[in-house]
Amino acid sequence: MIRRYSHNPILTKADIPYPVETVHNAAVVKHENEYIMLFRSHLRTGRSIIGLARSSDGFHFTADRQPFLIPEGEEFSVEDPRVTLLEGEYLITYSVYSPDGVQIALARTHDFNRVERIGSITEADYRNVVIFPEKFDGLYARLDRPHSEIAPWSIWISYSPDLRFWGKSQLIMRPVPYHWDEMKIGPGAPPIKTEQGWLSIYHGVFPTMDGSVYRLGVALHDLKKPATIIGVGDSWILQPEDPWEITGYVHNVVFTCGAVAESDGTLKIYWGGADTVMCVGEANVSDLVTLCLEHSRPAK
Repeated sequence: MIRRYSHNPILTKADIPYPVETVHNAAVVKHENEYIMLFRSHLRTGRSIIGLARSSDGFHFTADRQPFLIPEGEEFSVEDPRVTLLEGEYLITYSVYSPDGVQIALARTHDFNRVERIGSITEADYRNVVIFPEKFDGLYARLDRPHSEIAPWSIWISYSPDLRFWGKSQLIMRPVPYHWDEMKIGPGAPPIKTEQGWLSIYHGVFPTMDGSVYRLGVALHDLKKPATIIGVGDSWILQPEDPWEITGYVHNVVFTCGAVAESDGTLKIYWGGADTVMCVGEANVSDLVTLCLEHSRPAK
C-alpha cells in the first residue's frame, strides 16, 4: 500500500557533515512549510546521537552542521525520536540509554533551533513512546511499549495531566501468535487523525531461522476513547524489499518514527532501512483506514 519513492534512500551517512556511521529511525514533522527530520545516527563508539535535516518538499533533505541532541547525563545514547505538535509546541520523545537501562525522555521546542530537555517520563525498559496530538478529557495520552514477562512487547496507553507523571495505563494491543507481528510490536509514528479514527502506524516483528524481520502495520483507534481499537490491519503495509532494507547494520528492517499527513489525503511515511539509511514512501490515508476496518485482525 506504500508507494516507495523512486530515489530512495533519501538520507545516508554520506549526507551528514559530521562523522556518523548510520542515518535511520527518524521523526519527521512539517514546521512553517518546512519538513524537519530528527534522525538517529550511530557513532564509531557504537553509541547514538540525534541529528536534524531540513527539506522544502519532504524528499530532498539537507542536514544541519551540528547534531540536534547528544547524550547529556544519559551517559550512553539518545535514540529513535518521535515528534508531536500539541498546543503550539513540538514534544519530542526519545529513548535514552544509561547504566540503569533504557528509559524515555521528553524535550520540547518551538522552532527546532532551541530545545528544552524536560527529563525522563518512564521507568526502565520502555521504548517507542508516541504522544497523541490532542488531549482526551483534559489529559495527554501516549502509546508506549514496556517489556514484561506477562505481556512481552505489547502496546499500552497511558495518560497524564502534565506530561511528567503518567498513569491509568492499559494494555490495548498484543502480538498475534503465528502472524507477521507475532514476536513483538511497538508504536511507530504519532497517530494521525482521520474522520474514522486515529490512524496509528506500528512495527511488528516476526522471528525466522535467519533472524527477525521488521515490518509496518496500521491500527485505528476511537476518536474520543483512544484506548478502544476499532481495527488492526491483518496484513502488513511495508516489508523489507529494497537492498538497503534487506542488508545493513541490522538486516531485514523497515522501522518508522514519523509520518506527515498532506492536504491531498496522502501520507508521507518515513522509515529507516536496515538501521542504516532513511527512506520515504506515500500512501492514501483512506486505503490504510479501509485495511483496518475491512481486513482486521484481533487487537489482543
